[in-house]
Amino acid sequence: MIIPLKEGAPIEVFALMKAYQDDSYENKVNLSVGAYRTEKGVPWVLPVVRHAEKVLAADETLNKEYLPVLGFEKFSAAATKMLLGDDSQALIENRAFGIQTLSGTGSLRVAAEFLARQLGYKIYYVSVPTWENHNLVFKNGGFVEGRTYRYWGENIRGLDIEGMLDDLRNAPENSVIILHSCAHNPTGCDPTQEQWKLIADVIEERKLFPILDCAYQGFASGDLDKDAWAVRYFASRGFEFFCCQSFAKNFGLYNERIGNLTCVVKNLDVVKNVKSQLTLIVRGMYSNPPSHGARIVAYVLTDPQLFEEWKGCIRIMASRVIEMRKSLRETLEKLGTPGSWEHITSQIGMFSYTGLNEQQSLHMTNNHHVYMLKSGRINMCGLNPNNIDYVAKAIYETITNIPGPKL
Repeated sequence: MIIPLKEGAPIEVFALMKAYQDDSYENKVNLSVGAYRTEKGVPWVLPVVRHAEKVLAADETLNKEYLPVLGFEKFSAAATKMLLGDDSQALIENRAFGIQTLSGTGSLRVAAEFLARQLGYKIYYVSVPTWENHNLVFKNGGFVEGRTYRYWGENIRGLDIEGMLDDLRNAPENSVIILHSCAHNPTGCDPTQEQWKLIADVIEERKLFPILDCAYQGFASGDLDKDAWAVRYFASRGFEFFCCQSFAKNFGLYNERIGNLTCVVKNLDVVKNVKSQLTLIVRGMYSNPPSHGARIVAYVLTDPQLFEEWKGCIRIMASRVIEMRKSLRETLEKLGTPGSWEHITSQIGMFSYTGLNEQQSLHMTNNHHVYMLKSGRINMCGLNPNNIDYVAKAIYETITNIPGPKL
């Protein structure tokens, strides 16, 4: 018998999407959902994706049979190679492999269940702030306790590296540390390479287990290798780790739910058993993944010409985001908006942590029809030449009239 239950809290980003869709205001702007939009404010299906779909649709040798439990191997091999690099010692020595998952979220969940149920890990750490789904995924995945490490420095509008390192130094041995490998969500603030080295030092010293969440490779800077630097550095240091890849953003395959869980180990002898246990986890969770998105990504990554065309696509997306950052900052400064707005252009990737507090963010939504998260996070892809003046003026009015922190 199903007893009376408490209603679950709404998921903020999806509630905002619904409110935006229902809003009839002519100048409404959606800066909430994490998806790319063109200068015209519409979704973009990448040309290489269209091409791959046409080829696959015409291939009558393909069928609708189940994939193996761990997914389409050609896809996972290509995705893992893209992440770790052609010269990866872990790949050369067969100490690294990937399995297809249900996008980045599914990758995180499979990793969480493996670490909690097979290795007995109980405590995980996330940054303050972090992607809101991290906590739900890891608690549902079997972890007993979630803790936090300092990350965003409100007073400096940047990374609080000393606070982060101090919290990691105080983490119990065998704690799992969730790191954003590039384009930190929601702040858009990443460690420098020197800071990554310090982070790795502490993780090694304290015997912590790193999970790198890689949702934006290529999308952040437009350069696949640059955005993978942190992951490759951890591999070069000899760490064992998981990296959770998503192809929602960099391929625009949001509803195909295509991801890859890359596993790097020290000892080749454990690979077979790790794969077998991952197989049982997936079997009991969703049995096996869908093929369409995996075949698209595999087709593009393994065709030299299409691969180069795809890299051109991610440069276009990354460049547009960078241009919108520059334009928003310039417009805010031109208006004389109180505070410093340098952080808008120093951040990277899809999101910007504006510095607006909850009251100000709600004012933006309720009074100006600019839909954004209560944390002050905005999706830079929602900005375009047609709405950026409107958004900047809304921020100016909000900062001027609604009390908040000094920016």
